[in-house]
Amino acid sequence: MITVTKLICAQRDADDPLRHIRERFELPENVIYLDGNSLGALPRTTSATLQNTIRQQWGNDLIRAWNKHDWVNFPKRIGDKLAQMLGAAPGEIVAADSTSINIFKLLAGALELPAIRNNKQRRVILSEAGNFPTDLYMAQGLNVLLGNQYTLKLVAADQLAASMNETVAVALITQADYCSGHLHDMAALNVAAHQAGTRILWDLSHTAGAVPVSLNESGAEMAVGCGYKYLNGGPGAPAYCYVARALQPNFATPLAGWFGHQAPFAFSPEYAPAPGIERLLAGTPSILAMQALDCGLASFDDVSMQAVRQKSLALSDMFWALMDEHCAGLGFHCVSPREHAERASQLSFAHEHAYAVMQALIDRGVVGDFRQPNLLRFGFTPLYTRFIDVWNAVMVIRDVMQASAWQDAKYHHRNAVT
Repeated sequence: MITVTKLICAQRDADDPLRHIRERFELPENVIYLDGNSLGALPRTTSATLQNTIRQQWGNDLIRAWNKHDWVNFPKRIGDKLAQMLGAAPGEIVAADSTSINIFKLLAGALELPAIRNNKQRRVILSEAGNFPTDLYMAQGLNVLLGNQYTLKLVAADQLAASMNETVAVALITQADYCSGHLHDMAALNVAAHQAGTRILWDLSHTAGAVPVSLNESGAEMAVGCGYKYLNGGPGAPAYCYVARALQPNFATPLAGWFGHQAPFAFSPEYAPAPGIERLLAGTPSILAMQALDCGLASFDDVSMQAVRQKSLALSDMFWALMDEHCAGLGFHCVSPREHAERASQLSFAHEHAYAVMQALIDRGVVGDFRQPNLLRFGFTPLYTRFIDVWNAVMVIRDVMQASAWQDAKYHHRNAVT
């Protein structure tokens, strides 16, 4: 095994085919940002684009901007860009609302499909016990509204395929575990669902933009995801919905808003759903937020997702090797999978004092985050993370631990956002 040195890291950066993409982002000096899996960095074009939208489009054109600048079709235009990135067809993705709301809409729509609604045997919503909480909360809340007709069954990640049977209506699965970074085999689980006669609603929030996703090729039928992590759309950026074209004609939404109507400006008192993916729209889209997300997606122009994946794995492999070499015996245990096929774009290390350690690191310019009960998470965003950043981050981790800097009382105060 070759020992990783600072010189090797510098050479990897010099040879990196994505090295020029970093210039597309505003990154503060003296900060090593390893939290793009929670909030992506600011694209350089975003500020000027939003200023133009505010001062010229909104300020000068006012209501005319809906037509002049085609604001009205922003959700679909962004959806088609996402479709190209995520292996879907044009007209199968639309940008709208938040991930939580979209889970509610698509889960409700799936349960209303005739093959599920009319089958009294299928009364289980399947998910994994460690799924992201909002996914589970939405399923619980929807079930209450439906009169508790369904049971939410939670199983271990490796039991999902075996648990799909004639009782399962819908499986709600996040492609990458937010705590460990464990990556599900989307194609294999889609096959298992098809064989069981059930359907999967995928959450792509922790993969889209960092891991190649092939929705159509893998047989996926429904998916949601957020725009503010690896897609760099900004805090609270619009999320998105994917519904395969074959499902769309019979897919109903519980939130029948005017932008999902087949003729919104006919102002009919009766709801008639749009014929395609637009039926999943509800209220008026936030144009400023859509513009920011569009800038985030533009950061991927001329970028191969295969190159992104290759760099992601190389960064995390190097980080793990450096942690093994320089931080052995300091209380860290990596809970992320070793196998590339099972790992997304993050590494999570368990430590008895994880929260305080992470606060000490952030104070020294190495920004990751903490997840309950004892995990330090480090996300690797290949568009702007460098190999030298990985080297420097591990050196700071080593110094913080060897100096017991994390023991300072100020690092034990829990912030509202961790």
